[in-house]
Amino acid sequence: MRRDTTMPPRSQVDDSSLPSIFQSKWKNNPDPKALPFPRDNPPFALTAIDWQQLTLADSDFTPHSWASLRHLISTGRLDVLKRWPSALKAYLAWTAHVKEKYGSVMAYLLQQRLFWEPLEDSTGALRFEARSAVPFADPEDYLILRNDWPYAFEHGIRHIVVWLKQRLPVDAEGALNEEGRRLVTDFVRREFRQNAGEVEEGSKILWFKNTTNLQSVRSLEHVHILVREVDDDVLRQWMK
Repeated sequence: MRRDTTMPPRSQVDDSSLPSIFQSKWKNNPDPKALPFPRDNPPFALTAIDWQQLTLADSDFTPHSWASLRHLISTGRLDVLKRWPSALKAYLAWTAHVKEKYGSVMAYLLQQRLFWEPLEDSTGALRFEARSAVPFADPEDYLILRNDWPYAFEHGIRHIVVWLKQRLPVDAEGALNEEGRRLVTDFVRREFRQNAGEVEEGSKILWFKNTTNLQSVRSLEHVHILVREVDDDVLRQWMK
C-alpha cells in the first residue's frame, strides 16, 4: 500500500506513550486486583463484562478460540469480546495517559499512528481529504495497522484494523446498513481473503465493525480484521 505523499511529516515517536510499556507493566503487576484508576472514575465507560474482567488474573481467563469468534461475530454478540484482564487494565491506564497528554485517543492516533491531517469544518465534523468519495476505492484513503489493543485470542490469531478517511453507511443503531456491509464484504474479499488464499470463507479471515456504543474511538472510522494461518510476509504486505 502506498503512503500519501501529501500527508504531513511524521512526528517523533512518543516512547512514553507506547502501548507496549503499559502492557508490560500491567501483565507483570503482582496484584491482580489493582486498578489503574479510581473505581468511581474510569477513563471510559465500562460494561458489566469489563468490571468482571478487572477482578480476574490472566491465569483465570480462557481466550477466545476461532470457533468462538466465528459464533460471536455471526450472531452479533460483539459485546462479549474480551481482552486479557491485564491487557484491559493496561488499556485503561494507557487511555488515561494519552487523554491527559494529547487530549483524546483520537488525537494520539492521528499524530502517532495515522499521520492524517483533518480538514477544517464549520460543523465540527471530523473530515479528511480523500481521493475518492467511496470507501476502500483508493488505497490512499485507508490504512491497515496492527491493533495495539487486541482482544484475547488463542495463539496464532492476529488482530489488525483498517482505518478509513470516509465514513461507512450505518443504520440508526450505528451498525452497518446493507450498503455498508456490501462495501466491507467486497473489500475484505479482494484485500484479505484472496491474498490469504482462503478457500472456505471464514477459515482464515473474520471481520467485524463495532456498533457506536461499543467503540472506544468513535470519531475515526475503522473495521476489525481477524487473521489466522497467514504467512508473516502477507501480513507485512498488508501493513506496510
